[in-house]
Amino acid sequence: MVKEQDLKQLVMEILNEMSRGAEPSPTQPSTPPQGAQEAPSGQEGELPDLTQVDIRTQCLVPSPKDPAALMAMKAKTPARIGVWRAGPRYKTETLLRFRADHAAAQDAVFSEVSDEFLAKNDLQVVKTECADKDQFLTRPDLGRRFSPEATETIKRLVGSPPKVLVYISDGLSTTAVETNAIDTFKAMAQALDRQGIKLPKPFFVKYGRVPAMDVISQVTGAEVVCVLIGERPGLVTAESMSAYITYKGTVGMPEAKRTVVSNIHSGGTPAVEAGGYVAEIIKLMLEKRASGIDLKL
Repeated sequence: MVKEQDLKQLVMEILNEMSRGAEPSPTQPSTPPQGAQEAPSGQEGELPDLTQVDIRTQCLVPSPKDPAALMAMKAKTPARIGVWRAGPRYKTETLLRFRADHAAAQDAVFSEVSDEFLAKNDLQVVKTECADKDQFLTRPDLGRRFSPEATETIKRLVGSPPKVLVYISDGLSTTAVETNAIDTFKAMAQALDRQGIKLPKPFFVKYGRVPAMDVISQVTGAEVVCVLIGERPGLVTAESMSAYITYKGTVGMPEAKRTVVSNIHSGGTPAVEAGGYVAEIIKLMLEKRASGIDLKL
């Protein structure tokens, strides 16, 4: 049986060999296509961090017939195309990258938003009826509801009914929230301020699902409610956040009444740009008094 230490050493040798560039064989190009990125090399005794390589700039196909066309195609999508193979199997680097991205997705789902993030941004916490992360993942219905005590806390935090209310929730990716939420909120607040709309101080809903915003809309009397929430992560990124927005939302309302701006992350719509765009949508909602499919964007 192969020992774990021996297996780790073997993987390190393979990756270091790839990063140095092995002597080209008849099926391998001597130089990568122009603009292609090579795998990083790790420190002595450490595995290189494959997640630091943008797979859109990495050519893993030996001797492609049209390197320029391949790289142009890869540049347009983060999907795993042109990864090559060893017989019928993925090559080592591709498999390890898959496992690393899958691990990042799992971390985003199962981890908690840090106390440091909440304290740094002075976010008061209101929890849904979920007792813990496990219950949040297995009982979505509890992530849509608040206890009477939590409801009173929301009323106290918001105060008099605002025209627009924006809050933050963990959802299914704490990584997305910690990476994008504050920059998005600040851009929204600045853009709405120019329209004469002052946003109340945001708060944080722990273990929150999207429809929790309907409860908040009803108890606060806000005309427009927007939640910045982490989306279910995939293998492309674990940092994708969305903004869900409703006009006079109510509990039990159809999902079609929500407007959503998704893919807010560095590889999609950057946080600051998304904040400005969401602010424009909110302005239009207030003018048209509608959201979701009733709002023509």
